[in-house]
Amino acid sequence: MRVAFLGPPGTVSDEALNGAAPEAEGVPLASLRDVVLAVQEQRIERALVPIENALEGGVDPVLDCLALEADGVSVVGEVVQPVSYCLAAGRELALEQVTMVLSHPQALGQCKRWIAEHLPHAAVVPAASTAEAVRIVAEDPDGTRAAIGPRLAARRYGAVMLAEDCEDDPGNATRFGWVARTEAAPPAPDEGPAKTMLVFWGSGSGSPGWLVSCLAVFAFAGVNLTRIESRPLRRKMGEYMFFLDLEGSTARPAVAGAVADLHKHAQVVRVLGSFGSA
Repeated sequence: MRVAFLGPPGTVSDEALNGAAPEAEGVPLASLRDVVLAVQEQRIERALVPIENALEGGVDPVLDCLALEADGVSVVGEVVQPVSYCLAAGRELALEQVTMVLSHPQALGQCKRWIAEHLPHAAVVPAASTAEAVRIVAEDPDGTRAAIGPRLAARRYGAVMLAEDCEDDPGNATRFGWVARTEAAPPAPDEGPAKTMLVFWGSGSGSPGWLVSCLAVFAFAGVNLTRIESRPLRRKMGEYMFFLDLEGSTARPAVAGAVADLHKHAQVVRVLGSFGSA
């Protein structure tokens, strides 16, 4: 099976894929949007994409693409990957010699306090991915730039590790979602632990109590919400979409009934996935 992930090789996504499906043929792509749309456009069978980080919250490019562009795909499972970063460079450097630190914005956010404490004079520069940042500094053996990235990337690109465990919290982890074409998704499980992900928005969102009415349908049905997040709808100021994770699958009457009732309040309701969970 061919599985797309955020490349180049050596990213946290690559680590997660190697741990969850070592037999899969990994296909690295340049951006998270590309990864999701590769499945939408049927260029690849599946993808593994980061959905949420324990420190930085939702991964916006993935959530936006799932909600607004990739209506032909579904999340069919999830993997939680522990995340630990190192500081890598093209040569041995003292930390005070580092003038610039590169990484993906999510990783920079997850290491914000560490960077402020250990690299206070270094410029912080975003990169397309953690592995790309490590590759860039590894190819500059005379420079003073360093990168925050996985140890896998440092080993793969021959970089020198200047420091390890750079994340601000030792419990750092990222939740990844398996993404497949909706027609190829397995049916929602009717027994056992399960999770449903959905997004909704609506023209009544400016009315007093509208969001309370939307969320109340789950409380009345006895369905537990485990995550709530809002994102701009990207149409005009003040319009938002709301992402929910809830316990149970759409094959259960309580969940199916609550989702049906949500349609009465929201203009758009999209179930992003309903799958078994550990």
